[in-house]
Amino acid sequence: MEHVHGTYDSLLVIFSYIIAVMASYTALDLAGRVSTSKGSTKLSWLMFGAASMGMGIWSMHFVGMLALKLPFPIKYDLVIVLISVIAAIGAAFTALYVVGRSELSRSQLLAGGLLLATGITIMHYVGMSAMLIHITYNPIIVMLSIFIAFVASITALWLSFYFRKDRQKGQWWKKLGSGAIMGAAIVGMHYTGMIAANFHTSNKTALFLGVILDQTWLAYIIALGIFFTLGLSLFGIYISKRFAHKDSEIEQNEKWYKSLYENSQDGIVSVDLQYRVTSHNTNALKITGFSSKQVMHQSISSLSGIIVHEDQERVKQMFQRSFKGETLNHETAIIRADGMRIELNVANVPVVVDGEVVGSYIIFKDITAEKRAQLKVNHLAFHDELTGLPNRRKFNQAIAETIELSSTSDSHFAVMVLDIDRFKIINDSLGHMVGDQFLQEVSGRIQQAIAGQDVMLARMGGDEFTLLCRNYETQDTIKRLAEQIISCIQAPYRLKDSDFYVSASIGIALFPSHGLDAVQLLKNADTAMYEVKKKGKNDYQFFTGELDRVLQEKIELEGDLRKAIERGELLLHYQPQIRTEDRAMIGMEALVRWQHPTRGLLSPGVFIPLAEETGLIYEMGTWVLREACKQMRMWHVQGGPLIPISVNLSSQQFHQPKLADYIMAILQETGLEPKYLELEITESMMMDAALSSSILNQLNEYGIRISLDDFGTGYSSLSYLKMFPIQKVKIDRSFIRDITNNSDDRAIVSTIIAMAMHLNMEVIAEGIETKDQLDILTDNSCRKIQGYYFSKPLSASAVEERFFVPAR
Repeated sequence: MEHVHGTYDSLLVIFSYIIAVMASYTALDLAGRVSTSKGSTKLSWLMFGAASMGMGIWSMHFVGMLALKLPFPIKYDLVIVLISVIAAIGAAFTALYVVGRSELSRSQLLAGGLLLATGITIMHYVGMSAMLIHITYNPIIVMLSIFIAFVASITALWLSFYFRKDRQKGQWWKKLGSGAIMGAAIVGMHYTGMIAANFHTSNKTALFLGVILDQTWLAYIIALGIFFTLGLSLFGIYISKRFAHKDSEIEQNEKWYKSLYENSQDGIVSVDLQYRVTSHNTNALKITGFSSKQVMHQSISSLSGIIVHEDQERVKQMFQRSFKGETLNHETAIIRADGMRIELNVANVPVVVDGEVVGSYIIFKDITAEKRAQLKVNHLAFHDELTGLPNRRKFNQAIAETIELSSTSDSHFAVMVLDIDRFKIINDSLGHMVGDQFLQEVSGRIQQAIAGQDVMLARMGGDEFTLLCRNYETQDTIKRLAEQIISCIQAPYRLKDSDFYVSASIGIALFPSHGLDAVQLLKNADTAMYEVKKKGKNDYQFFTGELDRVLQEKIELEGDLRKAIERGELLLHYQPQIRTEDRAMIGMEALVRWQHPTRGLLSPGVFIPLAEETGLIYEMGTWVLREACKQMRMWHVQGGPLIPISVNLSSQQFHQPKLADYIMAILQETGLEPKYLELEITESMMMDAALSSSILNQLNEYGIRISLDDFGTGYSSLSYLKMFPIQKVKIDRSFIRDITNNSDDRAIVSTIIAMAMHLNMEVIAEGIETKDQLDILTDNSCRKIQGYYFSKPLSASAVEERFFVPAR
């Protein structure tokens, strides 16, 4: 058989490539539609897509065949041509089905590529067999064309799967580029298959129906037709995608809404205009305890019975107002069928569609835990954590409310301030945990004492308690209550296997006599309480005007005292100490006085206790010590007698760190020799024997003399005289005052003198005012005295004039 060669129409070849690109682009677009569709819609898209894509591929193939021009006309078997069309559509169906899956594994990709390549190969070679002419093939090139078909199929499937979700902007040009690649692969397979064909001049008989086709015009008609068909397909896909995008957005929004509705931590119930429940979420049932059957399509009024009775009308009004377009928030509570009370925060939100209210959402949150926490916080804000009693804030609030009530009803009430005596000893010695247990027991005892009476007990802090006594009949009622409280507190406390005893000091202020507001009443009750402590504790006292006057004077005096040193208002008087044998002056005691600008000269008894209470005693004591040493040094320098100066040392000065260095610094500053300074200390300062011994021994080593002042009035432990380096004992004036007519005082004084003499100590008596007192002392061998009998305390100039004239 004679072998003939044909030529190709270049324009038709280009058209065939363009058709392949459009078919590929259409396939990529269709892949997205198939993958996002479901059910019958998906099957419809598969059928439509397969037909469109298959016709596109077949058209490319057929236009490519018609592009071949042989030297004689060619007949085609139309039935076989139709079979090749079916093969192309089948191949396209396979491809779209594979890429429409949610996942595409490697094995699925290879299997799908093999099926698609098989379909395309069948389409091509069946289509070639439709030519009624003898054709032989080069097997190697045929295999190459099949391989190209397989690679093209794999590429087409992967790109289609990759681009099936093309929601990103700018994705179309990527698909167009991929379509160009796929089109080139498909065209390459077709023309490789054409190269494999050898055409011969002999004809063959048609199996079905053979016709001669005008190759040129038919090719153009098919190309234009398929362009139009694929164009319509792409336009249809575009329109469909626009609608699908809208549907997808609506579906996505519905999913988001449904997810929010179902997964909300709040309960949500939807109600229509007929007040019937149309839907609810899971948490709505969980919170209310209802089942879905009990709620769905039920009238909301039939479900409102679980709302607490006192809130039902208010909640109903809130609900109805939401149907007028108002969004409302409120709190209420429900009682579930199991009896549990649930606190709720509720929002009534109208459902508005096209400007019309079509229903309402009832959104509610379980705030039971938050309410309990809030109640606990509120309780802690107004109650003492240790005892559970009302605290200062709550007590002040209660006083304010009682004052307002009493002002309108002309009733009376009392305020008590109670302080535990000796609590510090328990707290310091046994620790704070035991101290807390002790306070809890004290509060329990007081509560028992006031049980059955209109009395509020509060803890203000530490060991201070307050009581608000309402509606009492007479002051005797308050007195009896105070006595009951003091009595119950006095009973022993068993702490750490030991019994401890305490007492209570109570101050009482009455409304309106002692104050018209909480601050004044508490202040005055506090003043009365401290007066009890001053008088010996373990008692009660009503506030009086005199206490107020004393307090005001004390406050004013404290303010003046703080400025007294810098203003130079303090001064020293000196009382001589006399030897009875020759009436010679053997020493002096420096006594501080305060020249007050309005009150005149004040004695130490007026301001020394205040200085000790306020902490000013240290500064004042330093000034006294420095001035006394300076004055005595001046007298020594001016030729006065070389006698010591006695200075009282306060407890704060005595217990300060490095006392000896502090005193030596003053002596060096003033120039006075240590042997001419005598420090008077009291027995109470020496309670800590080890500390006191160390301090006194150091002072003694420096040559400073120590005198024990007010001996016999304190602890009077004889071990002090043996243990400490004390050179002199001073008999307190309290024993001297009645020594002439009180045998006990005479016996005590005689004993002190005899004891001091046996211990080789000097002894001096103070407060000698009469000749009889002096005679008794001298008869008992007391040779050193101090008192008004010889001289009252004098200023420095008066001492000079009366006792010696300094050398000039």
